[in-house]
Amino acid sequence: MRARQEKCHNQKTWTADGALHASKKEAERWCLLHLLERSGEISDLKRQVEYELIPTQRERSDQIYQKGPKKGQPKEGRVIELPCKYIADFVYTTKTGERVVEDVKGHRDPKSAAYAKFVIKRKLMLYIHHIRIKEV
Repeated sequence: MRARQEKCHNQKTWTADGALHASKKEAERWCLLHLLERSGEISDLKRQVEYELIPTQRERSDQIYQKGPKKGQPKEGRVIELPCKYIADFVYTTKTGERVVEDVKGHRDPKSAAYAKFVIKRKLMLYIHHIRIKEV
């Protein structure tokens, strides 16, 4: 059986600190950011930070809790749509206090479905969280 092909032909890569990254480029960027953090240029470096863009959507429910801590409150209906989330590759703070959210892009093809999906999430991040994603 052949190994599963990644969507953008990237190759998962491990770094010296034992972290698995989605691509060689992402692993290289992590190493550089890690060095910048150690030198004091940036701080609070995190990877794979999740942001909710659209919450879970549920059916309306006319039922009310009869017992327990939620007594008198309406019950949540069945899940219709799961939440839409954006997972940032890296998030860190600069010396000036600016919070930076980065996404490593190896291939920016506007015609590709993967990039089109990213563009929608990038726009939602700006609209909902007022955060501009820095493409690297």
